[in-house]
Amino acid sequence: MKPVMPMTKRLGTGLTLMLGALLAPAVTAQTRALALVPFSSAVGEQPSAPWRVVGVPGGKIPLTTYSLTQLDGRKVLRVEASKSYGNLVHDLPAVVPEAGLRLRWRWRLDEPLRGADLRRREGDDSPLKVCALFDMPLDKLGLIERNLLRLARAASDEKLPSATLCYVWDATLAPDTLLANAYSARVRFIVLDSGEQRLGQWVAHSRDLGADFHRAFGEESDAVPPLQAVLVGADADNTGGRSLGHVGDVTLSP
Repeated sequence: MKPVMPMTKRLGTGLTLMLGALLAPAVTAQTRALALVPFSSAVGEQPSAPWRVVGVPGGKIPLTTYSLTQLDGRKVLRVEASKSYGNLVHDLPAVVPEAGLRLRWRWRLDEPLRGADLRRREGDDSPLKVCALFDMPLDKLGLIERNLLRLARAASDEKLPSATLCYVWDATLAPDTLLANAYSARVRFIVLDSGEQRLGQWVAHSRDLGADFHRAFGEESDAVPPLQAVLVGADADNTGGRSLGHVGDVTLSP
């Protein structure tokens, strides 16, 4: 006959399970909605939908190449730029990020992009970037920027974001540098890694999107606007150079 668990032990076990459930991170409906399809789950050589490559309208600039490869025993994204431009975009439902939502990933730069300088238009390239695209209300923008964005949206098939925060691996700028894009103030950069000291090494990052948005766009908006997409990218069209890097799964979670 199966032994009967004493009442005190059963109560203790039940309390332990309840406590564990209370302390476990809550999986909210928003967290599920903001889930990104992992690169490691793809069956073929290309990232699974809804990941898609978006280039310059008209196809005048070659696309940066994205493919999946096995590296260090894991399936990761291979990112190769060669006089090219193009972003791998994952659209999301437009929901306002909860406080403390973090964007996490790891990347590895194998061939640096020399000659890049994000402070100048002719050097406005990066060998690796991970960006969060926000749908900030247009009334938060100045009149000129508002009209320019409306014109750009009318000429594009894409819903261009009104505020884009990009984390980049830069050639020379010091880590934690914050600057605006040389072409548009609608894009702000935060440098996370710099130079060639970590070539061929995996580097992991975890960023508080709300805190970083306030740092980059806080003078325009007190509130964090809806997050409409996340992208992974590399470009070398302005410098005419070449770079090679790899990116592991990108996640959004508390």
